[in-house]
Amino acid sequence: MEKIITTISVAIILGLACPLISSAEEEKEMTVKMSDVPEAVQKTIKDKAGKHEIVKLEKKTEEGKTVYEAVVNKKGKQWAIEVDANGKFLKKYEESKEKEKGEKY
Repeated sequence: MEKIITTISVAIILGLACPLISSAEEEKEMTVKMSDVPEAVQKTIKDKAGKHEIVKLEKKTEEGKTVYEAVVNKKGKQWAIEVDANGKFLKKYEESKEKEKGEKY
């Protein structure tokens, strides 16, 4: 009986841990150069950033899809521009607001 309880306990713990492990893998971010991203992505980021300085460019995976995030310095504030691998604009948000929610920068 003890072996059954132990086996069930281990199975439950592993079952609960697996989504956490895959979530951590999905959140991988890698700093990239503008020249290393697809043309369409470059165009969208440059269009959205305008004349503002692009401070950082990252490639990451969200929900199994590649997303590029450019951090732009706009009037002293850091803004993030997210674009998919095809150059489609996804969203723009203030980086400091995300840092407050616990994201690291």
